Amino acid sequence: MATQTEPLIEAPGIEDGAAVWRIARDSRVLDLNSSYSYLLWFRDFAATSVVARGEHGGPVGFVTGYLRPERPGTLVVWQVAVDEEHRGRGLAGAMLDHLAARPAPRGVRYLEATVAPGNTASDRLFTVFARRHGAALEREALFGAELFPDGHGPEVLYRIGPLPRAVRP
Repeated sequence: MATQTEPLIEAPGIEDGAAVWRIARDSRVLDLNSSYSYLLWFRDFAATSVVARGEHGGPVGFVTGYLRPERPGTLVVWQVAVDEEHRGRGLAGAMLDHLAARPAPRGVRYLEATVAPGNTASDRLFTVFARRHGAALEREALFGAELFPDGHGPEVLYRIGPLPRAVRP
Protein backbone atom coordinates (compact mmCIF):
# COMPACT_ATOMS: atom_id res chain seq x y z
CA MET A 1 0.00 0.00 0.00
CA ALA A 2 1.04 3.65 0.17
CA THR A 3 3.61 5.07 2.57
CA GLN A 4 3.83 8.52 4.08
CA THR A 5 6.43 9.55 1.51
CA GLU A 6 4.82 7.83 -1.48
CA PRO A 7 1.04 8.08 -1.33
CA LEU A 8 -1.01 6.17 -3.83
CA ILE A 9 -2.86 8.72 -5.96
CA GLU A 10 -5.66 7.41 -8.16
CA ALA A 11 -9.18 7.98 -9.41
CA PRO A 12 -11.79 7.85 -6.64
CA GLY A 13 -14.63 5.39 -6.35
CA ILE A 14 -18.06 6.01 -4.87
CA GLU A 15 -16.92 4.09 -1.79
CA ASP A 16 -14.53 7.01 -1.09
CA GLY A 17 -17.37 9.54 -0.81
CA ALA A 18 -17.92 9.30 2.95
CA ALA A 19 -14.22 9.62 3.83
CA VAL A 20 -13.79 12.57 1.47
CA TRP A 21 -16.84 14.29 2.95
CA ARG A 22 -15.22 13.94 6.41
CA ILE A 23 -11.90 15.37 5.13
CA ALA A 24 -13.78 18.34 3.63
CA ARG A 25 -15.76 18.86 6.85
CA ASP A 26 -12.67 18.63 9.03
CA SER A 27 -10.74 21.10 6.84
CA ARG A 28 -12.86 23.89 8.34
CA VAL A 29 -12.13 26.02 5.24
CA LEU A 30 -13.94 24.31 2.37
CA ASP A 31 -17.58 24.88 1.56
CA LEU A 32 -19.02 21.57 2.71
CA ASN A 33 -21.18 19.88 0.13
CA SER A 34 -23.70 17.22 1.16
CA SER A 35 -22.33 13.70 1.58
CA TYR A 36 -24.64 12.73 -1.29
CA SER A 37 -22.88 15.18 -3.63
CA TYR A 38 -19.51 13.46 -3.11
CA LEU A 39 -21.06 10.11 -4.05
CA LEU A 40 -22.49 11.63 -7.23
CA TRP A 41 -19.24 13.46 -7.94
CA PHE A 42 -17.21 10.27 -7.76
CA ARG A 43 -19.73 8.43 -9.90
CA ASP A 44 -19.85 11.09 -12.62
CA PHE A 45 -16.48 12.90 -12.39
CA ALA A 46 -14.02 10.22 -11.22
CA ALA A 47 -11.95 10.74 -14.38
CA THR A 48 -11.30 14.38 -13.40
CA SER A 49 -10.83 13.82 -9.66
CA VAL A 50 -8.25 12.03 -7.51
CA VAL A 51 -7.81 10.66 -4.03
CA ALA A 52 -4.55 10.10 -2.18
CA ARG A 53 -4.56 6.93 -0.11
CA GLY A 54 -2.75 6.46 3.16
CA GLU A 55 -0.94 3.37 4.31
CA HIS A 56 -4.20 1.57 5.15
CA GLY A 57 -5.81 2.38 1.80
CA GLY A 58 -8.29 5.02 2.92
CA PRO A 59 -8.37 8.54 1.46
CA VAL A 60 -6.11 11.09 3.16
CA GLY A 61 -6.58 13.78 0.52
CA PHE A 62 -8.58 14.56 -2.58
CA VAL A 63 -9.03 16.89 -5.53
CA THR A 64 -12.39 17.16 -7.24
CA GLY A 65 -12.57 18.57 -10.74
CA TYR A 66 -14.57 18.64 -13.95
CA LEU A 67 -14.17 19.70 -17.57
CA ARG A 68 -15.97 22.95 -18.42
CA PRO A 69 -18.75 22.07 -20.87
CA GLU A 70 -18.25 25.23 -22.96
CA ARG A 71 -14.44 24.96 -22.71
CA PRO A 72 -13.58 21.24 -22.80
CA GLY A 73 -9.86 22.08 -22.83
CA THR A 74 -10.22 23.53 -19.32
CA LEU A 75 -10.11 21.44 -16.15
CA VAL A 76 -11.86 23.18 -13.25
CA VAL A 77 -10.56 22.23 -9.82
CA TRP A 78 -13.49 22.40 -7.44
CA GLN A 79 -11.99 21.36 -4.10
CA VAL A 80 -8.58 20.35 -2.75
CA ALA A 81 -8.13 19.03 0.77
CA VAL A 82 -5.60 17.00 2.72
CA ASP A 83 -6.28 15.35 6.07
CA GLU A 84 -4.62 17.34 8.85
CA GLU A 85 -2.14 14.56 9.73
CA HIS A 86 -0.82 14.52 6.14
CA ARG A 87 -0.44 18.27 5.50
CA GLY A 88 2.89 19.94 4.85
CA ARG A 89 4.30 17.10 2.75
CA GLY A 90 3.47 18.36 -0.75
CA LEU A 91 0.51 16.02 -1.15
CA ALA A 92 -1.87 18.67 -2.53
CA GLY A 93 0.67 19.59 -5.23
CA ALA A 94 1.29 15.91 -6.05
CA MET A 95 -2.45 15.32 -6.44
CA LEU A 96 -2.78 18.36 -8.74
CA ASP A 97 0.16 17.14 -10.84
CA HIS A 98 -1.37 13.67 -11.09
CA LEU A 99 -4.76 15.06 -12.04
CA ALA A 100 -3.32 17.43 -14.64
CA ALA A 101 -1.33 14.58 -16.19
CA ARG A 102 -4.38 12.33 -16.60
CA PRO A 103 -6.66 14.43 -18.79
CA ALA A 104 -3.81 15.93 -20.87
CA PRO A 105 -4.22 13.45 -23.75
CA ARG A 106 -7.82 14.64 -24.14
CA GLY A 107 -6.65 18.14 -24.90
CA VAL A 108 -6.71 19.81 -21.49
CA ARG A 109 -4.45 22.85 -21.71
CA TYR A 110 -5.85 25.05 -18.92
CA LEU A 111 -6.61 24.61 -15.25
CA GLU A 112 -9.05 26.89 -13.45
CA ALA A 113 -9.83 27.21 -9.76
CA THR A 114 -11.40 29.80 -7.53
CA VAL A 115 -9.66 31.05 -4.40
CA ALA A 116 -11.02 33.24 -1.66
CA PRO A 117 -8.91 36.35 -1.00
CA GLY A 118 -6.70 35.66 1.98
CA ASN A 119 -6.51 31.90 1.36
CA THR A 120 -2.73 31.86 1.27
CA ALA A 121 -2.45 28.06 1.16
CA SER A 122 -4.52 27.82 -2.04
CA ASP A 123 -2.83 30.85 -3.56
CA ARG A 124 0.56 29.23 -2.97
CA LEU A 125 -0.62 25.81 -4.25
CA PHE A 126 -1.79 27.20 -7.60
CA THR A 127 1.05 29.69 -7.97
CA VAL A 128 3.67 26.98 -7.42
CA PHE A 129 1.78 24.59 -9.72
CA ALA A 130 1.86 27.16 -12.55
CA ARG A 131 5.55 27.85 -12.01
CA ARG A 132 6.42 24.14 -11.82
CA HIS A 133 4.75 23.56 -15.20
CA GLY A 134 6.03 26.71 -16.88
CA ALA A 135 2.50 28.04 -17.38
CA ALA A 136 1.09 31.53 -17.04
CA LEU A 137 -1.20 32.33 -14.12
CA GLU A 138 -3.93 34.94 -14.49
CA ARG A 139 -6.16 36.10 -11.63
CA GLU A 140 -9.45 37.96 -11.99
CA ALA A 141 -12.51 38.59 -9.86
CA LEU A 142 -15.14 35.97 -10.67
CA PHE A 143 -17.91 36.20 -8.09
CA GLY A 144 -18.39 39.17 -5.81
CA ALA A 145 -19.65 38.67 -2.26
CA GLU A 146 -22.93 40.38 -3.24
CA LEU A 147 -23.84 37.40 -5.43
CA PHE A 148 -23.90 34.98 -2.49
CA PRO A 149 -27.08 34.89 -0.37
CA ASP A 150 -25.32 33.31 2.64
CA GLY A 151 -22.53 35.73 3.50
CA HIS A 152 -19.94 33.85 1.43
CA GLY A 153 -16.94 35.99 0.54
CA PRO A 154 -15.80 36.82 -2.99
CA GLU A 155 -14.02 34.29 -5.20
CA VAL A 156 -11.08 35.02 -7.49
CA LEU A 157 -10.61 32.95 -10.65
CA TYR A 158 -7.13 31.49 -11.16
CA ARG A 159 -6.55 30.48 -14.78
CA ILE A 160 -3.35 28.54 -15.44
CA GLY A 161 -2.08 27.71 -18.90
CA PRO A 162 -1.47 26.78 -21.46
CA LEU A 163 -0.14 23.65 -19.81
CA PRO A 164 2.49 21.63 -21.63
CA ARG A 165 1.03 18.92 -23.84
CA ALA A 166 2.51 16.23 -21.61
CA VAL A 167 2.25 17.19 -17.94
CA ARG A 168 4.33 14.84 -15.81
CA PRO A 169 3.29 14.09 -12.23
